[in-house]
Amino acid sequence: MIPIKDDNPRVLFPAVTLFLIIANAAVFVYQYYMGTDARIFLYKFGAIPMEIAHPGNRAAIPDAYRFGMFPALSLFSSMFLHGGIVHLAGNMLYLWIFGDNVEGIMGHARFLCFYLLCGLIAGSSHVLLNSESVIPMIGASGAVSGVLGAYAVRFPTARVYILIFLFIFIRIITIPAVVVLGIWFLIQILSNALERSAGGGGVAWSAHIGGFTAGLIFVFLFQKNELVRRARRRLRQ
Repeated sequence: MIPIKDDNPRVLFPAVTLFLIIANAAVFVYQYYMGTDARIFLYKFGAIPMEIAHPGNRAAIPDAYRFGMFPALSLFSSMFLHGGIVHLAGNMLYLWIFGDNVEGIMGHARFLCFYLLCGLIAGSSHVLLNSESVIPMIGASGAVSGVLGAYAVRFPTARVYILIFLFIFIRIITIPAVVVLGIWFLIQILSNALERSAGGGGVAWSAHIGGFTAGLIFVFLFQKNELVRRARRRLRQ
């Protein structure tokens, strides 16, 4: 089940959404051309829970992999790193589909602050629940999850076009956003529970949950009421 677009018209040109997509893509290209040094780059600027939760423990992490004096800042840098083209493309697809409308109800500057805040809360959630892990958390998915939470609150009835695969058949159907994002959130919760029962894994499900929850809450702080009313009128037209 892959979302490909929505029927929610824009209120504002999504300048910040486009900027974030370009920034993530640019960092990925830079990372790609680093070759064998890319692993060190991902460890150094990814958010390693052990380093953040226990900054004085230098034995667990080689110096080449350590962020530096303020390891908590890696929660910010990790938002712009990705482990592969599929990882990047998936996050940017969700940001493109849902980010423009959330930016439209907040305005450009507020949306950027909202996005980064959700990403920081998402990363902190992962660190809190995995404080002994030395695996770097990377990706924009925590911040993007916050965007999904905000969209679910403000545009629950917007129709989302979904690409589904039924054996050899491919179909496109439309589903209300609240259903699509509700299923997505349920998958994150179940995946997190299964992974923790199995002793951990490579996906920061808890960051997705933390980011989505932050989006549900902080949308009310960052939204502009006039832009919300305008967006609702456009959606009803």
